Amino acid sequence: MKLPDFPWDALAPYKQRASEHPEGIVDLSIGTPVDATPEIMQAALNGSSNAPGYPTTIGTAELRDAMRGWLSKRLKISDATDQNKIDVLPTIGSKELVGWLPTFLEAKRVIIPEVAYPTYAVGALVAGAEVIPVSLDPDTWPDWPELNSNDLVWINSPSNPTGQVSAPELLRKVISWSRARGVTVASDECYIDFGWDADPHSILSVADGDYTGLLSVQSLSKSSNAAGYRAAFIAGDPKIIGKIRELRKHLGMMLPLPIQHAMTAALNDRDHVTGQRERYSARRELLKSALQHAGFQIDHSEAGLYLWVTRGNDCWADVAWMAELGILATPGIFYGELGAKHLRVALTSTDAHIASAAKRLIESKAN
Repeated sequence: MKLPDFPWDALAPYKQRASEHPEGIVDLSIGTPVDATPEIMQAALNGSSNAPGYPTTIGTAELRDAMRGWLSKRLKISDATDQNKIDVLPTIGSKELVGWLPTFLEAKRVIIPEVAYPTYAVGALVAGAEVIPVSLDPDTWPDWPELNSNDLVWINSPSNPTGQVSAPELLRKVISWSRARGVTVASDECYIDFGWDADPHSILSVADGDYTGLLSVQSLSKSSNAAGYRAAFIAGDPKIIGKIRELRKHLGMMLPLPIQHAMTAALNDRDHVTGQRERYSARRELLKSALQHAGFQIDHSEAGLYLWVTRGNDCWADVAWMAELGILATPGIFYGELGAKHLRVALTSTDAHIASAAKRLIESKAN
């Protein structure tokens, strides 16, 4: 199996250059949270650290209730507690699910956004499936008569990297297109709590009570500053999740019990997410203004934890320019050819680092 090189390895020389800046590097390339994990999660983790037995793949009863409660309260899905309509399953972070879902489904074709997080394509390659990049609008998608019920459509709203949000009407079109061909739709909604200029919707919330062929992927990494915990879950069609559950049971893909308890605590609390939203909102406004001052155009970016920016240059030229300021950004080419003139700039840094980056960007224009 031939996989592409890990993209971020190519940033090493630019990271080295940025690190030589007299005020130090501000790394805005990888969206890893830096704020403290909520105390309620830490307390739950510490309180359950004595865990000599094996955890269950399906999750504790309390965790299953918390996942369903979150779907009901946060996404306003009235059927969330109906086990015949919606099933839930914890996963070891969302990236492993993105990587393994085509294999679990035995997919031969995987449709992905044409500007997308690289793991969608890598997961398809691991499964030996054909990768089919498409625009967000199903009206523009070709008709592949060979598609079948094992095949997969990935959508991502809010998008990583662009921050673009698919409106409910567009999500319904994806559902209709996929059901007409019998394929599964997996909707990566890991940034759903971070809508700024648009209100993101879950694919489950626009399904009119019919969740056949639909999966929603949720993660606590960003909303709860818990990327190190690897806590995520899927919800949707009980038949598909039942198949995934059986495979995961055989493979020992179990979320550690202390993490299950921490995840339960986080899903049952909303205050920490509200506080984190406020922090990211302030950072976003500061960085957005500074980037515009430095001549960058902000495209999309109506949700999520990144700004998708361009000055019309080749992305690597702007990566190099930013590195001279001690700022490390991600070249848009990592997400597909259509990103070749964009940068992805993360909001996931401390207030002090974001302020420092903003100051450097503003001063660069003055100079």
